[in-house]
Amino acid sequence: MDSAINVFGEPIETCSERPLTGYFRDGCCNTSDEDIGSHTVCVEVTQEFLEFSRFKGNDLSTPRPEFGFDGLKPGDRWCLCAARWMEAHDSNMAPRVVLRGTHQRALEIAPLDLLRNFAVDLN
Repeated sequence: MDSAINVFGEPIETCSERPLTGYFRDGCCNTSDEDIGSHTVCVEVTQEFLEFSRFKGNDLSTPRPEFGFDGLKPGDRWCLCAARWMEAHDSNMAPRVVLRGTHQRALEIAPLDLLRNFAVDLN
């Protein structure tokens, strides 16, 4: 696992434990080289984003009990793939971002200035 550092160079904060998120299902947007999708952006999902994601082939709202997944609803926080966040941004569907819960490796794909524009945790 890569060091748990957020986009500010500080220890990463929990993204969500309900629903339990993260590539490692540890509640944080931690990552490693095995995480091909780079599940590093902590977001607050919206209905519009969930519909966009379903349209793009990743249905995050339908419960999948066989995987212990209840489905996401608007307002839930989730570790999203950085490339999916950028794709949503480019389609004007990007959900808000929790920067303190976003892993520094997200910056390899999504620029900090862009993520800041969608931040829910900046004063």
